[in-house]
Amino acid sequence: MFTQRKQLGETLVRKEVCQTDVGVSTESLLLSYSMSVERLAPHEGIRPMRAIFTKDGNIFTTGFTRMSQRELGLWDPTNFEEPIALLELDTSNGVLLPYYDADASMVYLCGKGDSSIRYFEITDEPPFVHYLSTFSSKEPQRGMGFMPKRGVDVTKCEIARLFKLLDKKCEPITMTVPRKSDLFQDDLYPDTAGPEPAMEPEEWLNGRDEDPILVSLRGGYVAHKSREFKVSKKNVLDSRPTTRRSVSTLDTNSLPPELLGRLLEELQNLKATVLSQEKRISDLENKLSQFTNGTD
Repeated sequence: MFTQRKQLGETLVRKEVCQTDVGVSTESLLLSYSMSVERLAPHEGIRPMRAIFTKDGNIFTTGFTRMSQRELGLWDPTNFEEPIALLELDTSNGVLLPYYDADASMVYLCGKGDSSIRYFEITDEPPFVHYLSTFSSKEPQRGMGFMPKRGVDVTKCEIARLFKLLDKKCEPITMTVPRKSDLFQDDLYPDTAGPEPAMEPEEWLNGRDEDPILVSLRGGYVAHKSREFKVSKKNVLDSRPTTRRSVSTLDTNSLPPELLGRLLEELQNLKATVLSQEKRISDLENKLSQFTNGTD
């Protein structure tokens, strides 16, 4: 999850950059970024808020009221004056972390410190955010992770898998739909976003917008060979000035005879100076030891 910011519009943009499984148009991102802070405050409380885009372009948020009650909201990004739906939940202190499944139009709410997971369905019919059920366990969760849809087991009608972080372990939680048939359930598994990007980062920065590349889950997802990573941008290290090589790495065959003779002469003089200094140091050490022992 992203860190809380006062400018919710900036938070929305950062969230979309990290969450690649949900496609949102560039226009929606720019619109959310350009809104003022006052108009983008969906909840009156001062505690942290979270926001995600839905596949219809709306914004689903979680936050707190002035009385520190947790609540969720659904907003039209073109009109923040009135929410599409606003629902108060409880008075717990944990921040609600939303995990959105665009294929099933479901959102899972996991509160830090809670021992339950609530899930809702978002539709076009009132009340727009429909409560479905609650998963409860004994131990409170420190955090939660959500696996991409292509990792679920389609043979068991698994529609979501979350990873609950506890004090000493990480516990997987599977959400399944009971079905008697062993056949592939087309209504549960529409084509979902695959791992291949629809465009390169440079194309997105230049204003291009594409929908995610979808893959089928029929028969289970089979991972393809990862594409080769290529750096198209010129390496800045190639423009560095050439460093001077030391004399020891120079090819002596390419030096003029006169220069080579001078270098060898200077090297011999340097060796002679070092030997004389070593002899002088040795003599001084001997004299010092005589004074120390009181033999002088």
